[in-house]
Amino acid sequence: MLSQAFGNVLRIYRTKAGISQEKLAEFADLDRTYISLLERGLRKPSLNIVFNLSKALNVKPHQLIEEVEKLMSLHH
Repeated sequence: MLSQAFGNVLRIYRTKAGISQEKLAEFADLDRTYISLLERGLRKPSLNIVFNLSKALNVKPHQLIEEVEKLMSLHH
């Protein structure tokens, strides 16, 4: 559930930024398939990955986490 919430938030922020999974992967120094796995909730990002992704998306790490918290609270 947590992984899915993070994936949804990541997809929303990536889409808002108007970038592809490929571009996000390039900006965050990750593999595109890993971005896909994250967005589908099949992988759990490390703290380092959250920071890399937030930098690539030009947002603060806490913004991503806050959005995940909001999604999680809607489902509880």
